[in-house]
Amino acid sequence: MSGPHPAVAAVRSAVRRGLADVGTEPPPLVLVALSGGPDSLALAAACAFEARRTHLRAGAVVVDHGLQPRSARAAATAAEWAARTGLDPVRVVGVEVGADGGPEAAARAARYQALRDVAVELSAAAVLLGHTRDDQAETVLLGLARGSGARSLAGMRPVDGLWRRPLLGVSRAQTAAACAAEGLPVWHDPHNDDPGFARVRVRHDVLGSLTEALGPGVVPALARTADLLRADDDALSDWAQALVHDARSDDGGWVANVLGAVPEAVRSRALRAIALAAGVPGGSLTAQHVQTLSAFVTAWHGQGPAALPGGVTADRRCGRLYVAAEPLDDPG
Repeated sequence: MSGPHPAVAAVRSAVRRGLADVGTEPPPLVLVALSGGPDSLALAAACAFEARRTHLRAGAVVVDHGLQPRSARAAATAAEWAARTGLDPVRVVGVEVGADGGPEAAARAARYQALRDVAVELSAAAVLLGHTRDDQAETVLLGLARGSGARSLAGMRPVDGLWRRPLLGVSRAQTAAACAAEGLPVWHDPHNDDPGFARVRVRHDVLGSLTEALGPGVVPALARTADLLRADDDALSDWAQALVHDARSDDGGWVANVLGAVPEAVRSRALRAIALAAGVPGGSLTAQHVQTLSAFVTAWHGQGPAALPGGVTADRRCGRLYVAAEPLDDPG
């Protein structure tokens, strides 16, 4: 008897590997973030298949962003299919998309919050996201354009706390072929073809041009670059975490000479961690702010306190760097 279609087998194998360490007692619940598109449908079908033959329980969450005239119908169709496939529980969650950071970022923030809320409510062990190798390549190019450094170029992590991305080694063509082989009811979101979105322009214009100029190996190469940079970034981040601990002084500051004795790549990560721990909002902390902190350590010439976002102040006194929320004025 012949086995499943090669694309179906590839997706199932990726899901099996991605869930190998979620535990067995009690049987863990994993939730698939299901949009109705080919990537998430192929992921959900594979997850349902694996759940039937293992200890896993598998459900689905369909987030309706309300940004398309037929989005509610598409969400309901995806949920009905998920229930027929054996996923349980299946939730449809409507969200209001704000405006902070632009439409892409706002929709992503609303989606992730909805997924997290359902996961917490149901005590899910993981939420599975349908990002593919092509999505990873796009993420690397977007990070390169922003000039965001190694962390951004390292792309998306296969496991990132609650989130799991088992399909990062699977191509978008494979998920589409898997859906076709299994006759899955694919919904194509019009936003995925809207050039008003940066990721869509990268997908259709930039990657298309790179593939035409350099050959079909561009996408795998970009994804492989993300893997290599992620390993480097993890090592540097571990070193920076140890540095934060080692440089800490008893009075709540950090010994400047200890911070200054390491390579800049490590020091900048440590200083970023110190700033975030002091209350600087992550979205407001820029490379310039980190450079300002670094100057207190490596180029101090008596400069006074520096204001950071979130009401945080940095200063150097007696050979120590202090980063803390500004004290309230004395009313007396």
